[in-house]
Amino acid sequence: MIVASEAEAFRVVNSAPEMVDALEAIQRTSFPSLAESEIITAAHYKAHIRRFPEGQFAVVTRGGRVVGCSTDFRTDFDFDRIEHRYIDAVDHNWLGNHDPAGGWLYGADIGVLPEYRGRGVARLLYRVRHDLVRRLGLKGHIAGSMLRGYGRWKDQMPVDLYVAGVIEGRLVDPALSVHLKCGFRVHGIIQNYVTDSSCDHKAALIVWENPDYRETSTSRT
Repeated sequence: MIVASEAEAFRVVNSAPEMVDALEAIQRTSFPSLAESEIITAAHYKAHIRRFPEGQFAVVTRGGRVVGCSTDFRTDFDFDRIEHRYIDAVDHNWLGNHDPAGGWLYGADIGVLPEYRGRGVARLLYRVRHDLVRRLGLKGHIAGSMLRGYGRWKDQMPVDLYVAGVIEGRLVDPALSVHLKCGFRVHGIIQNYVTDSSCDHKAALIVWENPDYRETSTSRT
């Protein structure tokens, strides 16, 4: 359990079965333009908790309300061939591709209720995920950062220039800008990651490397 710094208003716990309806509600408010077939439902969240319980986190208020959550699984990854579909990576949201011996933590999802955004909830979730990476002795944390602001710019510039602008701080993207502040770097652009017009279906492959990782590290499941 970890407590946030905002007057100790939040705590992070591993997601539990009794939270799954609240988790689905967070998912739907966080991704209103995502295709229904790619939405994580309560049934999916139950499966995640059974499959990899230590990789599922929820942020809870002092009053017990679930206001944010994240989903992860372990995998190996080919950084020379980054193009892939989110829905395939997560086995249609069932996390069937979770490999208990995988060297990387793959960030499948993160969401925060709208009224709690801008209060450090997402950063808190990334902090505990990176703590998990260190604890398991993994190489790092990877994810597809949906380019949530690119849909408004797609007719004005190609996606590589948009991403460069976000990295340089000339543009602000609702997702990627936060990820960069959390210590991620951009490895490349995934052209057909999700079915979502807000990002023109695109994502940046982001990487956070474990500073404590050594090739001789023994991953612990």
